[in-house]
Formats: sequence, C-alpha cells, structure tokens
Amino acid sequence: MRSGAAWLACAAQEEVDEFLGSLGDNALAALPWLFEFWALPHQLPPEGDWKSWVIMGGRGAGKTRAGAEWVRMQVEGATPDAPGRARRLALVSETFDQARDVMVFGESGILACSPPDRRPVWEAGRRRLVWANGATAQVYSAHEPEALRGPQFDAAWVDELAKWKKAEETWDMLQFALRLGEHPQQVVTTTPKNVPVLKRILGNASTVTTHAPTDANRAYLAESFLAEVEARYAGTRLGRQELEGLLLEDVDGALWTTSMLERCRVDAAPTLSRMVVAVDPAVTGGAGADECGIVVAGVVAEGPVTDWRAYVLEDASVRGGPSDWARAAIQAMERHGGERLVAEVNQGGDLVESVLRQIDPLVPFRALRAGRGKGLRAEPVAALYEQGRVHHLRGLGILEDQMCRMTVAGYGGKGSPDRLDALVWAIHELMIEPAAHYTRPAVRAL
Repeated sequence: MRSGAAWLACAAQEEVDEFLGSLGDNALAALPWLFEFWALPHQLPPEGDWKSWVIMGGRGAGKTRAGAEWVRMQVEGATPDAPGRARRLALVSETFDQARDVMVFGESGILACSPPDRRPVWEAGRRRLVWANGATAQVYSAHEPEALRGPQFDAAWVDELAKWKKAEETWDMLQFALRLGEHPQQVVTTTPKNVPVLKRILGNASTVTTHAPTDANRAYLAESFLAEVEARYAGTRLGRQELEGLLLEDVDGALWTTSMLERCRVDAAPTLSRMVVAVDPAVTGGAGADECGIVVAGVVAEGPVTDWRAYVLEDASVRGGPSDWARAAIQAMERHGGERLVAEVNQGGDLVESVLRQIDPLVPFRALRAGRGKGLRAEPVAALYEQGRVHHLRGLGILEDQMCRMTVAGYGGKGSPDRLDALVWAIHELMIEPAAHYTRPAVRAL
C-alpha cells in the first residue's frame, strides 16, 4: 500500500497541481495534519479486534510518530470539543523525563503532531495532557510500576518497552489498569530486544504487529545519519536489531552472545596465510529442504599456533539441490582464492565429493566426519572467540543469529544450524586441527 505522500513524490507535476487545486481552503489547510495521507504502511493501525499493537522498527523508523498519531486518533472527535473514542489514557516510558521529552514535547511527539485547534495543554505539575474535549493523558515512569495501581484507562501508549528495567512489573500493572470503555487498547512502540516481556506480548493471540527498518523512513532522516550508521552497523547482528528492527534471541546458555560477536568485528581482513571454504551439505533439495551452510574463512598463521588469528569472510549459504550448493561452494572458492574445500560427509558420504567433482573435477577437497554432537563440536570454537582469536567481517548476521542459539546441549533455534556447522568445520580446519598437530606429544616406538 502506497501513502499519499509517496504518490505525490512520484506523480508528475501536472498531477500534483491538479490534486492540490481540487482542494478547498479548509481541506488544503487540514492536509498537513491528515496522518493517514502521509503515513507509511507500518505506521497505520492494523484492522481487526486487537488488544495490543506492537510497532517494531529500527532507529528512526517513525515509531514515535505512529504512537503520537494513534493517541490523536483515540482522543479527537469530529470537532475540538467533541468526544473521541478514549478519554483517559496512560503514556508510559522508562522515566518521566523521557515520556515528557519524547512522547509529549518531542519532534514527533503529541504536541508537534496536533493541529493548533486540537493541541492539548500540558499541565506540568500534574504530569498530564488535557484536551479541549476533556480527554486526558497521564504520564508514568516504568521505574514506578506501583503508580499504575489505582488509576484506570481506556487506552495506553507504551514507548521503548524493551529497555525498561522493571518491564514485567510495569506492564502487568498497566494491564490491570486498562479496563475502561468497551474495548481498551494499547500501542507499544519499541526497538526490539530479546527480553521476556516483549516475547510474551508478541505471543498473545490478541497482539498485532507492524514492522519497518530504519531505511523505510529515509525521506525524513538526515543523510549523514544514515550514512554513518549504515557504514558502522550494516551487516552486523547489532545492525539487524537497531537498523532492521528485528527481534534477535540469545538462548540461555548460548556459546556465543551478541556482545561477544560485536567485539570480534573488523572492517577488513589482513593478508591471510591460508583460506578454506567449509560446507555443511544439504543432501536433498526442494522448497522444504534445509539450507546448505557455506562459510569462507582464513587464518593468519604467524608465530606460535597460539598466536594464530582466524577471519570469517563470507556466509555464502544457499538453499537448493546438490548441484546448486556444490556450484555455490566452488564459486566462493574462486571469489576468495581458497586453498581447500572441506565438507561434512556423515549423511551424504561419497555423494558429497561426487557432486562437487561434477562441477569441478580438480577441486581440492577434504571429507570430514563428525564424531560428536553439534554442541560439543562447537564448544572449542566458541572458546577461541572468547580468547579474541576469531574475527568477523560484516554481512554475517544470519550466521550470527544461529551462533547465539547454540548451547553445549544442542541448538535452541528452529531447523538446523547449517551455517553454524559450516563455520565450526572451517575453524576446526584452520585453527583446531593445526593446534592439535603441533601440541600432540610424540609417541616413542616400542
């Protein structure tokens, strides 16, 4: 669905002139305040009988504007004095200052979004907004959840829930207070984070969601801001959360965490001593088949083996039949100048090498067999990350998602961690096997 603003931006000048010329003076004056005309799709309330609307998006995606405009939709009637759908609202942020500065007085806050004849009055002493039709919006801090015990509301706007320190308690108190009117509703505007309360809300049958990355609101953001954050965070796990607005889950007991992976980030790899492409093959193809994990990594093998450093260069994983992943793996070798292709053959056996050699009969290939479970096999690789001896280039976000779901007991995500398996094989080939060779004690002949 395209907004009116998007249509104006794309329309010919004659069409724009014709449209604006068709509006009367009142309609033309009201046009800047008609949010339905200017809004992006993720900023408009979904249809249906929902209780909670969660707007998840990247930084600057327009979440605050959507929340403020939804409040307007609830309190405003046909005229400034006419009642709206809601009369008593709660505005809840992490602190009173943030609620006032962002939700009320912010550039995308309620006062900035309201036309002059509908603009509410801010009563600083009572921490509330008051509209001409008698509607009120009371500000609350998530640091004081007990303040929500007693009041009652027919609507609420909750901002940046995922970063609240007392999110569970505050959210629960708000649910008890949201009891006025025929169908009380609430909007949550937040950059997603892996916190229990947000996951619980998203799992409710009465919850609807809309989502957008930062880039969706590009027209209203400074180009310098976009250039800076995209250059620094695009292609990283943190960027997937903060720019793409995706909810990324770190499983309890995971061998890797988001913070660990961000510490290992580099912009470029140095000259590498050796480079391999590791493959975790998908023996069967089709739409329902697992992906084939294909990871390119290299090592700087200078000095003692304990000083070696590995660099993960690319996640070239694909979904498809055997010839598809074989071709993708060999192409990855050619792109990076890899010395060897290694692949797990537990399931495919000789078929894996046979398929690869159909594409390139001379491909340098080594078959690997897993003797332990995925979690145990991944544990020594995770230890190298903890020591700061493995580094990531950008563009590995989906691989990193799988890493943050792997525990010693097994994988905590959906499906198979094919990308992670390929990574583990690559680091074993580059770092762990050579270390075992150099440190293995000599056996005296009998």
